[in-house]
Amino acid sequence: MQYVPFGKHGFDVSRLGMGTMRLPTMKNEEGNTVIDREAAIALIRRGIDNGITYVDTAYPYHGGESELVTGLALKDGYREKVKLATKLPIWALKEEADMNRILDEQLKKLDVPYVDFYLLHAMNKDRMELMRSYNYKAFLKEALADGRIRHAAFSFHDDKECFLDILHDYDWSMAQIQFNYLDDDKQATEEGLKAAGKAGVPLVIMEPLRGGALANPPADVKALMEAHDSRRSAVEWAFAYISDYAEVATILSGMSNQQQLDDNLAIFNNLTVGGLNDADKAFVKQLKEAYLARMPIGCTGCRYCVPCPNDVHIPVIFNAYNEMAMLGQEWKGSWGYGNIVKNGHDAAKCVGCGACEGVCPQSLPIIDLLAKIDKEYK
Repeated sequence: MQYVPFGKHGFDVSRLGMGTMRLPTMKNEEGNTVIDREAAIALIRRGIDNGITYVDTAYPYHGGESELVTGLALKDGYREKVKLATKLPIWALKEEADMNRILDEQLKKLDVPYVDFYLLHAMNKDRMELMRSYNYKAFLKEALADGRIRHAAFSFHDDKECFLDILHDYDWSMAQIQFNYLDDDKQATEEGLKAAGKAGVPLVIMEPLRGGALANPPADVKALMEAHDSRRSAVEWAFAYISDYAEVATILSGMSNQQQLDDNLAIFNNLTVGGLNDADKAFVKQLKEAYLARMPIGCTGCRYCVPCPNDVHIPVIFNAYNEMAMLGQEWKGSWGYGNIVKNGHDAAKCVGCGACEGVCPQSLPIIDLLAKIDKEYK
């Protein structure tokens, strides 16, 4: 296992972090999906026994069960071997006092007196405004002073400008961002990553494999990897790209079974900062271009086509369709598009009025594309 200094905080962390959002599950007697506690505890402990020193959980993971199981896994001396992180569910706050109430609830579920990192969860522009209205700095000051948390941090899902605003609003000990070779120009972006490094804020990376999608590339992308001299696997390329950045401390992986854990442990034994040469970096860029070339709809997201008279979310639908095609995933029954259908903004609502096509700078055949998307989904 490779270890790196966690910023200027005086301790090192394992480059591989244990994420607890995708723990092994089972059906209970009522037929509901729950965490397989015995398997999950064994998995977390196996990771720690093999050098993992960072464990990440959160209030909503596994329907609220993740914190409970993580706490159980850290019994018997395992708590002392790791840095533990959990997160404040901002969407659950109804008043300022809820911040303290929920933190206390989480400590009880984890059965620990403190957590090493407490993150404001999934921050974006609206949530930052809410946190400011709730005087989040006073809350963090209190929690740090009374010892319930050791370090204040935030996780993030918005754009670069929002990331930079949050980054410079407080003396953060860490920021957690989504970053991989497909998303290095999205959300916080590489520019935001570099800004965090310049500000002395170490980064924890989530979604390094794009929810597992980068571990199973489509055939044409896989063929490129297999032809490369290094013979790195798809997972190795994804992790190696992120590990190359000195600004990154820990890379989270939501491992669901022992095989995934053991594979990742083997990979992280060899990953180092600056481990990619110029030819490797050029190849990763080639992989990204190969993925992007798979997107069939040339929508730029300019949004000239909305609002639609029938409230069809045209650019959102096209982006979702492109993403699935890019990753080689089946559109039929798409979970993400299912939410669009559920909310009544899907392609089936198109009546062919043509208002969108008249203003599309790309001259896309939007009506036909929406009909195709709707047909393929059903």
